[in-house]
Amino acid sequence: MAPTLARNMPRTLTPDLALWMLRMILTIRMFEEKMLEFLNAGVIKGGSHLYIGQEAVATGVCAALRNDDYITSTHRGHGHGLAKGGDPKALMAEILGKATGVCRGRGGSLHLADLDTGNLGANGIVGGSLGIAAGAALSAKMRNSGQIVACFFGDGAVNTGIFHEAMNMTKVWELPVLFVCENNLYGMSVSVNRATGLTDLADRADGYRMRKAIVDGQDVFAVLEAARHYGEIARSGGGPTFIECKTYRFGGHSRSDARKYRTREEERQWRERDPITVCARRGIEEGWFDTATVEQIRSEVAAIIEEAAGFALSSPEPDPHELTDDLYAA
Repeated sequence: MAPTLARNMPRTLTPDLALWMLRMILTIRMFEEKMLEFLNAGVIKGGSHLYIGQEAVATGVCAALRNDDYITSTHRGHGHGLAKGGDPKALMAEILGKATGVCRGRGGSLHLADLDTGNLGANGIVGGSLGIAAGAALSAKMRNSGQIVACFFGDGAVNTGIFHEAMNMTKVWELPVLFVCENNLYGMSVSVNRATGLTDLADRADGYRMRKAIVDGQDVFAVLEAARHYGEIARSGGGPTFIECKTYRFGGHSRSDARKYRTREEERQWRERDPITVCARRGIEEGWFDTATVEQIRSEVAAIIEEAAGFALSSPEPDPHELTDDLYAA
C-alpha cells in the first residue's frame, strides 16, 4: 500500500512527516515512470499527461490536509490522487481502463476521481477544477464542516473565464479554498511569459483582494509550510488564498511532445532541483533519516509500484453489459 495520511498530520515538521513526504514523492515518481512505460508499450489507450518533476507540490499540499478535505485536479492529476491517499493499484487500474479501477474503468487518466479520499476528480478541461472547487467549498461552508478544498490548476488556467469567476466568487463569500497554481512555465508549448504580462502569476490575486503566496514548487517543505499556514486560515473562516508554486515538468506536455520549444540547458538546470533530491538532502542534513533509509524507501516503493502494475494488468476489462450503469439523464 502507498503511504497513508493520518487524519491530522503533525502540526510540526517531524522525522515521520519528512519520511512520509519522501516516500510519497518517490511513489508518484515511480508510478508515473511506470505509466510512461505502459504508454510506450501501447498498454494505455489514448493519451496521458505525466507529473514527473512536480511531485513536491501535490505531496506538500496534501500533507497539510485532513482526510475529509477535498481536492480538485487537472489533466495532469495522477500525483494529486496518490498524495490524497489513493491506492496505487486502483488508480493504475483506472488509468488502464480496468473494472477494478476507482471509477470502474470509466474515468481513465483524464477523469480520475476517488471520492473515498476526497478527490473530486481530474479534469480534461483547462481550468475545470476551479468551478468544482468553488462549489465544494460553498458546500463545506454551508454545512460548517471545517473542511477546506485544495484546487490544483496550471499556469494556462489563469487565462480562462472560469478562473475569474471562481476567484471572485470564493473571495466575495470568503470560501475555504487554497488555489494552488502549478506554474510549470508552459501551457502545452506556450511559455507563460508569452501568455501573460506578469512575472508572478500570484499577482492575479490582487484584483480580488485575495491573499497570495509564491513558493518554490521543487521544495516540498516550502509547499507544506504555505499550505499549512493558509489552510488553517481558510479552515477558520478566513477565506481563500492563491498559492503559486513555481515548478517544472521534466517531460513533454504529453508523450508526443518533443519539447522543441525549450532548451536542454533549461531542462538540466531544473533537474538539478529534482524534488526527490531536494527532499532527501534536507532530511539527511536535518538528521531525520540517512542515505541508507532513502535507498530502503526507494526499494520498498519500487516493489509497491510493481505490485500495482501486476494488479492492473491482470484485472478484468469492464463488462460491456454494464456500459450504461451510473448514467443519468434529466
